Amino acid sequence: MDLDTVKERAGPREFSPKDDMPEEYRKAATRMIQFHANSEIMGAYLERPFIREAPSLERKLAYSAKVQDELGHGQLLYRAAESLGIKSRDQMLDELANGEGKFLNCFHYPMDSWVEVPMIAFFVDGAAMRRQATLRRSSWEPYAHAMDKVCFEEGFHIKHGESILAELASGSKKEQEMVQDAFETWWPRIIQFFGPTDDKSTHHDFAAEVGLKQMTNDGLRQAFLNSYVPKAKEYGLEIPDTPTIEHDEETDTYEIAEDELDWDEFFTVSKNEYEGGKHQIDARKRAQDTVAWVRESLDESEGATGSHAPQAAD
Repeated sequence: MDLDTVKERAGPREFSPKDDMPEEYRKAATRMIQFHANSEIMGAYLERPFIREAPSLERKLAYSAKVQDELGHGQLLYRAAESLGIKSRDQMLDELANGEGKFLNCFHYPMDSWVEVPMIAFFVDGAAMRRQATLRRSSWEPYAHAMDKVCFEEGFHIKHGESILAELASGSKKEQEMVQDAFETWWPRIIQFFGPTDDKSTHHDFAAEVGLKQMTNDGLRQAFLNSYVPKAKEYGLEIPDTPTIEHDEETDTYEIAEDELDWDEFFTVSKNEYEGGKHQIDARKRAQDTVAWVRESLDESEGATGSHAPQAAD
């Protein structure tokens, strides 16, 4: 199948491993899905320490389940990427551990307090759902199928995050102040979650032409703001002055001054050059090295029995 045919046929769940896809499509889809899978894994690593910080047994159980879900999403997405035949799951995990794999900006920053948990579990996951819901119509069928399960579970994550936010927002004055401080720190990062502005996005046009993406970065950011600015205010949070956000009463939409965001920092983060992100990557590498003996034992066992797990095409 040539690229022109792909663009003509591109539609929801149109292509699958049975189709002979051009290399440009397979590479673009692999890059996109690998980035998504990496982000699920690194999000879980960011949140995992707070299982023990949860203030009740019920919160610990729920947060533990959330972290397990995120790791499961990563593995599911690696398999969807692997089905394109460009990279194996092991290659992608090695690239992540070695600092070559890219992941979402929010997961480069450290979390230090339980009051920051809803910044990820409600706002970031809410932003993710905006993007992920559109990916259920992606043209690569294994990716779209994976998103059915991911979106179902992310819905629970968002409700859990909102429950934590509601509890903190109705708590003591000190708790309310701490949540506001956390919100002011995380708000610009959350706005940048959707990636660079459309005029600076290098991958969107092709991904849209072949049906991998359904909405632009700016379109997703706008939809998120329209939904989540009112939600933030509902829980007593004050929207920071920077970046400037103006409300158009006639259309009931929110406009943001995107040029006031620190895009230099964003691109430093996206290149894995941010110091906090390096710490996250190093932690992932240590974890992978720690369990290397398990992978080696499984490989030896497969070699002895002559059985082999399915491998992606080279």
